[in-house]
Amino acid sequence: MYQRILVPVDGSPTSTQGLDEAIKLAKLTGASLRLVHVVNELTFATGFEFYTGDVIGMLKEAGEQVLAEAKARVQASGLDAVTFLAENFGSRVCDIVVDEATKWKADLIVIGSHGRRGVGRLVIGSDAEQIVRMAAVPVLLVRALATKAEPIVAPARDTTAPVRSAVPA
Repeated sequence: MYQRILVPVDGSPTSTQGLDEAIKLAKLTGASLRLVHVVNELTFATGFEFYTGDVIGMLKEAGEQVLAEAKARVQASGLDAVTFLAENFGSRVCDIVVDEATKWKADLIVIGSHGRRGVGRLVIGSDAEQIVRMAAVPVLLVRALATKAEPIVAPARDTTAPVRSAVPA
């Protein structure tokens, strides 16, 4: 069964759902957990590194915080985990996750997935989908819980104000 489970985390509710599933599996199988967070520095590569240096430092700090919170969640369940903060400059997040799974000799990757479809998936892309395609080990996708859609309420319109016609008189 699974002995080495790699879990990419980003602090989102979807990522946390994936982590919770990995914790359940690790409890059942006695597996080790490795939590990975990727700091995507390419997002802020502008050519003005003087200005972006602080932003990259803040991204690293935020990534360390994400890993610390995820590790605390694992420890609260009675397990332990090792963490890895990957800095990404020029690679895709999915490439880094797959490389880390290979280096660490993971036998399962567990990922929370938004489950986007259609145009949303085409525009945004899916790291989870690419990991499934590229990984040499099984990948468990944990679908985000469906949330009840909030009704959209249009703001009230002032019916006493004069309305200008768009058609010339």
